[in-house]
Amino acid sequence: MAQLDTREKLAILADAAKYDASCASSGTSKRNSRDGKGIGSTEGMGICHAYAPDGRCISLLKILLTNSCIFDCHYCINRKSSNVRRARFTAQEVVNLTLAFYRRNYIEGLFLSSGIIKSSNYTMEQIVEVARSLREDHGFRGYIHLKTIPDADPELVRLAGVHADRVSINVELPTVGGLRRLAPEKDATRIEGAMADVKTAIEDRTDAAKKYKSAPGFAPAGQSTQMIVGADAATDRDIVGRAATLYDRFSLRRVYYSAFSPIPDASAVLPLQRPPLMREHRLYQSDWLMRFYDYRPNEVAAAADEATGMLPLDIDPKLAWALKFRQHFPVDVNRAPREMLLRVPGLGVKAVDRIIATRKWRKLRLEDVGRLTVSITKLRPFLIAEDWRPVALAERADLKPLVKPKDKQLELFG
Repeated sequence: MAQLDTREKLAILADAAKYDASCASSGTSKRNSRDGKGIGSTEGMGICHAYAPDGRCISLLKILLTNSCIFDCHYCINRKSSNVRRARFTAQEVVNLTLAFYRRNYIEGLFLSSGIIKSSNYTMEQIVEVARSLREDHGFRGYIHLKTIPDADPELVRLAGVHADRVSINVELPTVGGLRRLAPEKDATRIEGAMADVKTAIEDRTDAAKKYKSAPGFAPAGQSTQMIVGADAATDRDIVGRAATLYDRFSLRRVYYSAFSPIPDASAVLPLQRPPLMREHRLYQSDWLMRFYDYRPNEVAAAADEATGMLPLDIDPKLAWALKFRQHFPVDVNRAPREMLLRVPGLGVKAVDRIIATRKWRKLRLEDVGRLTVSITKLRPFLIAEDWRPVALAERADLKPLVKPKDKQLELFG
């Protein structure tokens, strides 16, 4: 490691960080240095690899402090027994890199994670020192996301939240049995205990801020987590239920899903093939239904196949639920409450809000609704408009072929 220069370390540790999906930078406090004090910003556009919910592109320097690790988790390419090239940054090197990248307008913030070296506390101390130095020594006001270590001392995790905009603790796998089998050195109870401590600290900070303007901040962008999909036998129904529990118990901002990717010299207990990337996409869509469309977890799980517990890959979960529970449709676009309009396949939150605002003044026709969506085809069997009532479509037994997206031939040079 001592023979590697900074550029070589960056190539190794930036590549090693690509497996961590939980680096979205939305929801934090707005800060900038336009007053001449400090440097950095959490606002504006950038060259990026993370996206905010409003579509803004956020550029983050996303690296590991080191890809060495004392743990031997079967699914991790950086595990102790893995034959990969190792590298390690010092805390000061990460600080210098972040500042240099920011000054060149390459980034707007930092996402820092790490393998575990020496001990959990030692590694956590190095991670916290990076954030402390950026904030206190250099007045950095850009976005910082720190991946914390559950086994570390709670005071170190608290310090991480003091300096970072968001902290995250990975639950790793959807089930306790899967974690015990594939990562025996990690403990689900300790992971959830650390997440509960972060939740309490965030709530305490919120309460204190209501009473005292000078109250110190703590992770204003909240906490998130990530779970690997397809490395164990957990079904989509299991994953949806686990995500719902995490949201409810720990008030998470996001649960991220990462499709398992086969790694070199893989353990024999791992599957030989990766799951379809579409499975990861469908889980994100199901997550969206719970967070923004008022679906209960058991309703999302009901869209999965009863025998396999898997969500269909050829249609999205919202359409799958509508086809399975057709007794709730069609919905009258001019009279139905908001919660039922959100169940109509093809209608997004913004479209529903516009429908509710418009129908106060006039009756909506099918073409009016069509202007709010990409395609009217998916909508037609599920709604009633002033000039449209899907009598024939609603009674068809073979409705799926009419509403599922058409397969498209991809073009290599399109």
